[in-house]
Amino acid sequence: MAKVHPVILVVPSIDNNASASISPCSEPYMTSKRETFTIWMKSLVMQGNGCTAYDDNGEIVYRVDNYDNKHSNEVYLMDLRGKVLFTLCEQKMCIFRPNWDAYESNRSKTPYFRVRKSGVFGGGSSYKVTMPSDGNFYILEAGGKSTFRIRDVNGGVVAEARRKQSSSGVEFGDDVLSLVMEPHVDHSFIMALVTVYGLIKGQI
Repeated sequence: MAKVHPVILVVPSIDNNASASISPCSEPYMTSKRETFTIWMKSLVMQGNGCTAYDDNGEIVYRVDNYDNKHSNEVYLMDLRGKVLFTLCEQKMCIFRPNWDAYESNRSKTPYFRVRKSGVFGGGSSYKVTMPSDGNFYILEAGGKSTFRIRDVNGGVVAEARRKQSSSGVEFGDDVLSLVMEPHVDHSFIMALVTVYGLIKGQI
């Protein structure tokens, strides 16, 4: 079975002060063409939990490093330099229905989006992603540990992940995903949803 061998590097710590000026919808996080990321549900930190996102050039662009126990109730999505883009907080309203609120940077007053379980489809689970600022919503369809898609309000697929395969067709482990994002989609927003998905599935 194929394996992921990331480049060994020193990972910066979380930069709380620098993150205050980061906007999730700023230009570096959005492109005019379809993009494919490789998502590895592993932290770059030794003995840590989290996930790492690589662009199609093999460079690290996003990371989640959960220094506490697996499935922490507060997790940070960062860029490579450690700037916090989203703070993801679990709302323990019901143990059987995980709910998550996402805040811009470290902690704004109003969630940027909320994730709530909405139903079941084709043997998988469906989650509604609401945007309190404008009333817009998305649907996260999670089919398993290695498959999910995100649909917009019109039902169009804006991002989809599947188990990654090598160029020769060899499958990686179920913790390595190929994530395709459509043009004009905020990559940091999608990565925040990928993080929530990993938390729900117990991979982070």
